[in-house]
Amino acid sequence: MLTRSNKDIFVRGFAKALEEKWQVDVQLKGRDSDEGVSIFAHKLVLASRSEVLKKILELDEFKAPSQRETVTFSELKHEELEALVKFIYSDGSKLSAKAKEHVRSLYVTADKYEIPHLRDLCRNELVKSLNLSNALEVLELSLIPLDNALHDAAFSYIIKNLKTIVNSLEFKLFANRNTDLTVEIIRAFMARRNIYY
Repeated sequence: MLTRSNKDIFVRGFAKALEEKWQVDVQLKGRDSDEGVSIFAHKLVLASRSEVLKKILELDEFKAPSQRETVTFSELKHEELEALVKFIYSDGSKLSAKAKEHVRSLYVTADKYEIPHLRDLCRNELVKSLNLSNALEVLELSLIPLDNALHDAAFSYIIKNLKTIVNSLEFKLFANRNTDLTVEIIRAFMARRNIYY
């Protein structure tokens, strides 16, 4: 039988309350949540992790203690919302496998709802997972909330691998959407080449 340490029991306290739906007082829905499907949560926990959620939950419509209100996250799919809620109830030391699957949407959500620690963890994961097929998308993502660290990492990766990336369909689509940024990439690539010659 697996025994848990006192620290493990303590750290899992919020997650256990979520799993057991103990004293939940708010329902959360994603944009694609099926009818009758909600994630039950605690206003106090949500508010303690995000000032934006705290302000939302302080609205008059959420103050009636006898009624469980519903908050809809129109920017998140149900699975993404589940990953967000599980992170909020975690000890915050790392992203779960489910959170890593939805790292792009969680990154944007962390910015929108002012959860800086989640944003930092997502940024780190995005940088670690940079590759030829996602670097342009990550660069665009770094502009949504201007994030210099993410931008610099993606930009550098693209410059180092531009000979391969430039021949992709993704680059053509990217160039159509981001003409100024494409020019910036080409200039940086040419400047780098001149350094080596």
